[in-house]
Amino acid sequence: MEKSSKNKLDKEKTSEVVLGFGISRDFVNEVRENINFLDTKFLKKTVLSLHPADIADLFEILAEEHRRILASCLQEKLPAETLASLDEQVLNDVIENYKPGVLGDLLGRLDTDDAAYIIDSIEEERRDSLLKQIATEPRELIVQALKFPEMTAGRLMQRDYVAVPRYWSVGQVIDYLRGSVNVPDKFYSIFVVDPRHSPVGTVPLYKMMRSKREIVLENIMTNNPILVPVNMDQEDIAYLFEQYDLTSAPVVNIQNRLIGMITVDDVVEVIQEEAEEDMLQLAGVSGDTDLYLAAWQTTRRRFPWLFVNLFTAVLASITIGIFEGTIKQIVALAILMPIVASMGGNAGTQTLTVAVRALATRELNASNALSIFGKEILVGIYNGVIFAVIVGLLAAFWFGEQGLGIVIALAMLFNLFVAGLFGAAIPMLLQRFKIDPAVAASVLLTTVTDVIGFFVFLGLAYIMLVN
Repeated sequence: MEKSSKNKLDKEKTSEVVLGFGISRDFVNEVRENINFLDTKFLKKTVLSLHPADIADLFEILAEEHRRILASCLQEKLPAETLASLDEQVLNDVIENYKPGVLGDLLGRLDTDDAAYIIDSIEEERRDSLLKQIATEPRELIVQALKFPEMTAGRLMQRDYVAVPRYWSVGQVIDYLRGSVNVPDKFYSIFVVDPRHSPVGTVPLYKMMRSKREIVLENIMTNNPILVPVNMDQEDIAYLFEQYDLTSAPVVNIQNRLIGMITVDDVVEVIQEEAEEDMLQLAGVSGDTDLYLAAWQTTRRRFPWLFVNLFTAVLASITIGIFEGTIKQIVALAILMPIVASMGGNAGTQTLTVAVRALATRELNASNALSIFGKEILVGIYNGVIFAVIVGLLAAFWFGEQGLGIVIALAMLFNLFVAGLFGAAIPMLLQRFKIDPAVAASVLLTTVTDVIGFFVFLGLAYIMLVN
C-alpha cells in the first residue's frame, strides 16, 4: 500500500468520525499507522477535526508511547477542553513532553474548575513552574480554587458569573451582557444580589428574553434561591440539583457573599463519578483511574479487598470443617452446599445494591428506613419459600432422599431471609457509623450469607439426618 493511500480516510469514514458519535476501530488503526510513520501533517489534519471529547477518547485508546508521540505532534494545537476530559493517568502521559509555556497557555483557556483539576492531577514538582506560565488573572482564580478541598463546591464552581443589583431593568442587563468582556461563555441564569453581594434571587435567561426592557428584575426574579456553601460536598450538590431540578446555582462563602456558580454540566459529571465510584467500590475495586494504571499499581490497589475476602473465605471453610464428619457420612451435602451459599449471596447482593444506591440518592433515610427494612425482609421470605420448594423437590428427586430435600429447603428459606435482613441492615448500620456502605458492605454480607448458610444447612443435616 502506498503511503499516500494510508494518509487518506475515505469520505464515509471521515464523516463517521467528525459527526462526533465516537471513533471507529478503522480510524484508530489509521492513526496508529501514521503515528508509526511520524506523519505530523496527517495527524494534525485528521485528529484536530474531531470533537475535543473524541480526541480525549482517542488518547485513552492509544498505548502509552503512542499517546506521547501524538501529543508531541499536536502541542499547542490540541484543544484545551481535551485535557479536561482525560483520565488522570492518561493526562500525565499526554502532557509529559509539553513545555510549560504551551501547557500554561492551554490551561488559561479553560474554566477555572477544569484548570484546577488538571493542575491538581500533574506531578507536584511541575505545578509551580506551570502556574507561572499562566496569565495573571486566570492564574489567581486557579490558585484560589486549589485552596479548597477536593470534591467540594469550591473546586467545582466557576468563578465567572453574572451578578446584577435588583433595581436594574431587563434592558440594562441586556446592554451589560452585550458590552462586558467578563461574561462567562456558558451560563443559564442571572444572579440578583443585594448591596452586600449576597444572592437574593435568580432570573433564568429565557425569562429575560421574554420580558420587556423596562421591567425591573425585582419583579420577575425567583426569590430565595437555593445557595451552595463553598465547602459543600459534591455529592450533596448533585442531590440539590436533582431534587430541585436546577440548571445552575450560586456558590457563597461563610459571609453569604456570592463567589461563583455551579452549572448542570458540571453536576452531570459528578453524578456519573459518584455512581461509578459506588459501583466499583461494591466490587472492591478502586474507582480512581483503575483502567489506565500500570498492572502492578492496579494489583496493589485491588490486593487489600482480595485479602479481606480470603479471610472471610477462611471463616466459611472453618464452618464447613466443623461438620466434616457429617459431610463424610452424606456426600450429597458437598454437592448441594454451593447452591445454598450462591443463592444467599446473590439474594443479599440484590438487596444490598438497592440499599446502597438508595442511601446515595437519599431515597432511603431515617423516615422510611423501617418500612424499607421490613419490605426487604418480606421479599427475602417470599423468595425463600419459592426457592425452598424448588430446591427441596430437586434434591429429593435427585438423591432419592426426602429428608435431604427438607433439609436444603429449610436452609434455603433461612438463608434467603438472612440475605434480605442483612442486605438491608448492613448498609444502614455502616451509614450510621459514618462508614461508606459501598466500600465495606459487600464483604460483610458475603461473610454473613456464607457462614450462616453453611452452618444452618450442615447443622440441620446433622440433626435431622445423622443424629
